[in-house]
Amino acid sequence: MKKRILGKSGLEVSALGLGCMGMSFSYGPPKDKQEMIALLRVAVERGVTFFDTAEVYGPFTNEALVGEALAPLRDQVVIATKFGFDTSVDPRGMKGAGPVLNSRPEHIREVAEASLKRLRTDVIDLFYQHRVDPDVPIEEVAGAVKELIREGKVKHFGLSEAGIQTIRRAHAVQPVAAVQNEYSLWFRRPEEGLLQTLEELGIGLVPYSPLGKGFLTGKMDASTTFDTTDFRSTLPRFTPEALQANQELVDLLGRIAVEKNATPAQIALAWLLAQKQWIVPIPGTTKLERLDENIGAVALELTRVDLGAIEKAAAQITVQGARYPDKLEELTGR
Repeated sequence: MKKRILGKSGLEVSALGLGCMGMSFSYGPPKDKQEMIALLRVAVERGVTFFDTAEVYGPFTNEALVGEALAPLRDQVVIATKFGFDTSVDPRGMKGAGPVLNSRPEHIREVAEASLKRLRTDVIDLFYQHRVDPDVPIEEVAGAVKELIREGKVKHFGLSEAGIQTIRRAHAVQPVAAVQNEYSLWFRRPEEGLLQTLEELGIGLVPYSPLGKGFLTGKMDASTTFDTTDFRSTLPRFTPEALQANQELVDLLGRIAVEKNATPAQIALAWLLAQKQWIVPIPGTTKLERLDENIGAVALELTRVDLGAIEKAAAQITVQGARYPDKLEELTGR
């Protein structure tokens, strides 16, 4: 597996990470624990060194799973986790007013201490603010993480779905190693100023949902249905009408995949990897065959001509449907 460095931080990780959320949370019922532990360990054997979790996934169960699976391999891996939600309320925001944020410095410290225990480690490699809390100045958040770094409990600071000015303000207090935002061929907002800012500041980008929550794999169509425990059942972009309207993008990936003897998912990931050397996507999976398929994208070379053809064709396609309900979209870009 090729390696990449997230910005100027010196944090070296595998070119493709593994998003662990779906093993415990959001995509239907939690998967079998022993099967997931085995999958996580196989990922390390395959060269994956970058694993993404969060206290809110479960809550707590995903961190515990990752901690148990990776404890025997701890010196070989980089573990990223997140703070910023009040986990005493429904974290999915599927009920009532949506998720409640809490990035007060004392809470950040409590989360760090609890995450260290669940992850069975003495240091968190990358600690992200999961969503920007408008009630807590970002300078205070960055200062709290700076203290944890000084104490040796955290190595690197990250932000997720933060706005450009927030990133600049945080970075001035404690250098930000990575920003985790959604980015893929069907969600390209990071190209509207974020990528340029990260390049200027020397910050890495960790795209989550790089396969469009499964849509870009080509395994869905307008007839696909989702269980009520599946987060996608609440997303405007996954209504039958939106899936039908967006099929054109998957068809494009499919055509290129045939030419390259690859899969649509591999083309989508290779496209992301080709955008910048400091981009490290974290596709999630619960299946070994999908893990191997995703890893195969790292060796797939898209030429300038290939990228130009994808760009030209994608420019003719307008993606339909919002990515989140309003309550969740409001939490992004602050």
